[in-house]
Formats: sequence, C-alpha cells, structure tokens
Amino acid sequence: MNEIQNLNPQCIWKNFYALTQVPRPSGHLEKIQQFLLDFGQKAGVEVFKDEAGNIVFRKPASPGMENRKGIILQAHMDMVPQKTPESTHNFETDPIEPWIDGEWVKAKGTTLGADNGLGVAAIMSVMEDKTLKHGPLNALITADEETGMFGANGLDDETLQGDILLNLDSEHWGKFVIGSAGGIDVTATLEFKDEETNPEEDAAVKVTLKGLRGGHSGLEIHEGRGNANKMMARFLRDVVEIDYARIVSWHGGNMRNAIPFKSEVVLTLPKRLVDAIKQVADDWRADFIDEYKGIESGIEFTIEEVEMPKRQLPVEIQDNLLSAILACHDGVLRMIPSYPSVVETSSNLAIIDIEGEKAVIKILARSSREDMKMCIVDMLEACFNMAGMKVEKSGSYGGWDPNPDSEILHLLLKEYKELFGKEGIIQVDHAGLECSVILGKYPWLDVVSFGPTMKSPHTTTERALIKTVEPFWQLLKKTLEDVPVKE
Repeated sequence: MNEIQNLNPQCIWKNFYALTQVPRPSGHLEKIQQFLLDFGQKAGVEVFKDEAGNIVFRKPASPGMENRKGIILQAHMDMVPQKTPESTHNFETDPIEPWIDGEWVKAKGTTLGADNGLGVAAIMSVMEDKTLKHGPLNALITADEETGMFGANGLDDETLQGDILLNLDSEHWGKFVIGSAGGIDVTATLEFKDEETNPEEDAAVKVTLKGLRGGHSGLEIHEGRGNANKMMARFLRDVVEIDYARIVSWHGGNMRNAIPFKSEVVLTLPKRLVDAIKQVADDWRADFIDEYKGIESGIEFTIEEVEMPKRQLPVEIQDNLLSAILACHDGVLRMIPSYPSVVETSSNLAIIDIEGEKAVIKILARSSREDMKMCIVDMLEACFNMAGMKVEKSGSYGGWDPNPDSEILHLLLKEYKELFGKEGIIQVDHAGLECSVILGKYPWLDVVSFGPTMKSPHTTTERALIKTVEPFWQLLKKTLEDVPVKE
C-alpha cells in the first residue's frame, strides 16, 4: 500500500491514489473514462459517458431527504502533463508516483494531478459512501478542461439534474470562489519557404533556456515569473542583430494554460562566432538571474554545438517573427478596478513551434470582462497580422459573474464558521473555471467553487497540502447534509 493511502480522510486519499495510477493527460482520456465507469458500477450508482466524453454519476437522495435541493458536484478528469528534463515518464502509459514530503503530497518528476484529481476523488468518495446524508445528487466529471474546456462546452443542456453546483476545482482552502475570468485561445500561424544553410562557413548550435518555475497562467500570472519564450526572444534579437545568427527551429512551452518554463532554439552562425555566442549566452544568463532575483532561482542557459541542418529561416521571415514575439503582450494587462488585488485581463505567450516551413504561436488570453477580453485579442491579432501571420480564435468561454447573495455561498460560510471557528473568504479568481460554461447551459444554478490547498499546479512542483483535505471533506459532507429544502 502506498503511504498516501494511510492519510486522513482515507476515503479521499485512497481514491486519489487510484487516480494517480491511471494515465489521464489531456487529450488521452480513454483509460480514466473507463476507470470511472467501472467505479460507478461497483459503487452501485447510475453512471454513463456522454457524447462529449464527460462522466456523469447519479445517486438518489438518502431516505427522508428527497425534498432537498439537488446538488451537482463537479470536477475535471484530465491533468496537465509536465515533467522534469531528466524524467523518462510517459503520461499516456505510466502511473504518477506520489510521495509525502513533510506536510505536502508531491509527485516524483512530474505534475501530481491534484488539479483536479482531489476533486474527482471527493466525488468518488461521496458516490461510494452509503452512510452520507444528502438530497438528490448528480456529479459531472468533465473531459479535457485543461486544453479548452471541451467537455463542459460539449455538455448537453438536459444532462444534469439539480439546483446547486459545487465546483471542486479551487486551490485555496478557506476561500470560496464566486466568479472567474473568461478566456480565449489565440493561434497565429505562418507558412514560408526556408532556404539552404551554408555548411562550409557556418556551424549550428542548440540554445536551451530552462529551470524556470513555470506555473498556472491564471493563478500565477501576476507573480512576475519568467516566460521562457519571451526571454529567449530577447536573446535571439541580440544575436541575430549582432552575430548574424539564423534560426533553424524554435520550440518553447507545451500547454496553453501553463507559463512556459523551457525554450529551445537551433541556430546557424559563422563558425568563427561560436565561442562568442556562448559568451553572449553567459551574459544574458547573468542578466536574467539579476532581473528575476527572488522569483526564479534555477535559471539555466546553455549552448551546445549540434549537427548542421540543411535548411533555415529566411532573414525576412525570421525578423518578422522575432519582432512579433517581442511585441506580443504577455502577462497582466489590467487589474479589476473594484478588486485591485485580482487580475482582470492577461495573456500567456504559451507555445512557440517553428520548424518545417511553418510557425505556430499559441496564446491564452483571459479576462473577467468580455470587452477587455476582446480588447486584448485585438491587440494580439494586430501584432501578428503585422508579421504577415494568420490569426485564429477558438475555445472562447465567458466569465462567471459573481453572485454575493448566493444561498449556497452563505450556507458554506455558515458551516465553515461553525466547524472551524473562522470566517471564510469570498474570492473572485482570474483562473478560468468551468462554472461559466455550465451556467450558460443551466443558468438557474446556484454556484460556488472550493477545495483543499494546492500549490504550483501545471508544474513539476505541484503539491497538495495534506492538512486541508480532512476539513474540506468535513465541510463537503456537512453541506450535503444541510442543503435546504426545495420549495
């Protein structure tokens, strides 16, 4: 038995450990979907997979509680697949290796998947527990939340039955989320004809920038963490202008909602300048370490000689792409005027893939205001249009407007105060939650999001705070028991 299965509450940690043993990276969910279907059948509840790949559970009310308002519990099944450079983990086939480090549960060399595995584990615990008191229950475990909320967007407007939605995808215990930002994916592409390299006079080098913290582009975009793509662009502008370097390929970032922590570029340049570019890289590394002092502690910036490629980018294409990437907005654009501590609008220069006569740049823009969301999209589109790139927008979802008069919010705050002797904190998040999409299909739902504490989701330092899971479970059970009567 793995050591985390002995943690309290054992029901949640047992189910969470089981989830870590089933591969579930976004886009590859067949195994976890079948696992959840099998689990529902063993638990003796109604379970099915809808056309969007979501798993739905239905559990009848406890005897005598049939007149209570129906609750829908909601979480997402997929996880962000990030691993350390030295890890050989295959997210499509290998289990996650969780372990206890003091007061935290972490994973060895990968993301942990507590986002949103702990929420799914709590739903599983509710479904299998025959002793809980509750009204009619539905549970929705959505597919591919991390890559575009595809499961929530594909949800039918007649699948769910209930009056209250409890989203279990928040990361700060004691905080109750009643609103979140909307988002949209912006993809800029350019096809071009590359040209031959000059192996007689030039050499090739691979430049690698890594060791950054990365992070969740909604929760941590305001912390000033380094974006590997932006940092690499600054270095490239320097060596392209001064040392006549030419770009062969560029790969940075791998998830639209994760701040990129690594970027790699292959360059050609005159053989006589190989030693010089290594010195330039050392100088930039020193600059970056100084700029990000107190924020980034593991910056690595290396150059190694590689085999000479046959093709490289034409100068004009290279210059246009570099200019667009440098000019592209990244980070916080504006805070919410009425909540100045909360980010209103931001963008994350998430992915750059340039190779094989094609450039693809992917950005996730977020805002709690629809007009500002489109404002930043227009900014990004204008930037890349000037470089001759085609810009496409996809996966748009609206913001979740706060309802401070929510009945379920006030019940949760009351239960929290009675159980733990503290006042709960009401919060609006910049991170996108599926609540807004679900509300678009079920506008009458009363919605709150809460969960145990997690840190650094979407990174290899993701961790769950053990001591917050037990009170989270207590509050969830108590709320199910005290849900009001349906009038």
